[in-house]
Amino acid sequence: MSKRVLVVDDEKLIVKGIRFSLEQEGMEVDCAYDGEEALEKAKEKEYDMILLDIMLPKLTGLEVCQQIREFSSVPIIMLTAKGEDMDKILGLEYGADDYITKPFNILEVKARIKAIMRRMHKEEAKENFGKTLVLGELKLDCEGRRVFIAGKEINLTAKEFDVLELLAKNPNKVYSRENLLNLVWGYEYPGDVRTVDVHIRRLREKIEAVPSDPKYVHTKWGIGYYFQG
Repeated sequence: MSKRVLVVDDEKLIVKGIRFSLEQEGMEVDCAYDGEEALEKAKEKEYDMILLDIMLPKLTGLEVCQQIREFSSVPIIMLTAKGEDMDKILGLEYGADDYITKPFNILEVKARIKAIMRRMHKEEAKENFGKTLVLGELKLDCEGRRVFIAGKEINLTAKEFDVLELLAKNPNKVYSRENLLNLVWGYEYPGDVRTVDVHIRRLREKIEAVPSDPKYVHTKWGIGYYFQG
């Protein structure tokens, strides 16, 4: 089946260029030109990938990303015209999987999309043994990619789940931020280690009763992070 992508940008020429390029790769492409339209389409259809501009009319890309994360873990790549690091980190804080700064090369966009889709495919294709990890009140359903705390389901993004699963399956093993970036995001990922810090912080906010005094995901100062059940 062909992959379905939603491209969201208020600059119609950019949308037209991306759409043409992705359709050449055999992908099915839908387009939206403002935040509200993007959100409606994301609710109506299941997409394999969403390209989402930050600066949009009606709802900003960050607001759209945040609301999509309430019901879907679809991979989201933010498109931003600004080069400041804060915008990039903020995009990731809102649940995005990656970002591309404008002006961009369409070949780079296609390469990023393919890299994320390859990783998603590998995760889906992994042989699953229906393994469930139960660590205190934390239950990790690795096959269904679901997390529960004291029986209540916690909504994690795809990357937050990947980080938690890696740490939980290797308790007490300390992973450096660089190591986590490479293992979870891939060696070709252009971001920096602050991406890891942002995801760890968001993960703690969701699974820890007291995020500043974590029970599960701990910091080894000066080295990295580890899991302790």
